[in-house]
Amino acid sequence: MAPGAIRTLINRSAWETKEACENPMTLVPYKRIGEPDDVAQAVAWRVSDAADYVTGLALFIDGGMMLFPGFATGGTAG
Repeated sequence: MAPGAIRTLINRSAWETKEACENPMTLVPYKRIGEPDDVAQAVAWRVSDAADYVTGLALFIDGGMMLFPGFATGGTAG
């Protein structure tokens, strides 16, 4: 599992205010911060019989952050 921006206690200050969220949201195409339940649902699927034949999986749970071109340039668009 490869979670991206997930709202947890360790990073609470990054998501507490609208202003704090604005910059990270430029990196998340889905336009919301992930919740712990988003990760939990993916983990539940992975350990279920529904994923019995899945091997070698890297599942990105990031609202599309890996698709953002800025990741190639350290978080900037250019």
